[in-house]
Amino acid sequence: MSLYEIMFAIFAAVILVFSILTITTRRILRAAVYLLFVLLSTAGVYFWLQYEFLAGVQVALYAGGIVVIIIFSILLTHHIDHKFDRAAWWNIISGSALAIVGSVTAISTILSYDFKPIAKVAIDSSVKSIGNQLVSTGHNGYVLPFEVISILLLAALIGAIVVAKKEDTNSEPISK
Repeated sequence: MSLYEIMFAIFAAVILVFSILTITTRRILRAAVYLLFVLLSTAGVYFWLQYEFLAGVQVALYAGGIVVIIIFSILLTHHIDHKFDRAAWWNIISGSALAIVGSVTAISTILSYDFKPIAKVAIDSSVKSIGNQLVSTGHNGYVLPFEVISILLLAALIGAIVVAKKEDTNSEPISK
């Protein structure tokens, strides 16, 4: 086994283990930290594939943006020790069945596809070219995706606050 294959096995194992831990833990802060490890390992896979730009976006946007927003929301609402209830047995069984069906579908699709290398013209990947594409709205422009990502970050912040905010049902409204 080459070092290249060992690195892939490590990244795949980290992604798999921490993905399972993210959805099975009952502590909200631990789930956010486990998600951070999954996203950083995904960035590692991008680096391994020599997609440095995607890896940088993965670290900056997802690991550095969304997870940090979720953790700050948890910390700001004082719910570090919040513990979710145990999942019902029916939810565990149906979730496991869906995970197995999804995995079998993905694996069979990948195995049935005949991967053949194709000859394409190399794309200019200079810093100037990437910068022009980032601010362009035309062909190969990325302004719209960045706007969509900013809305995604806002939705993640709002969702994290809603999830982390605990309703206090024992208190009565204060009258003035």
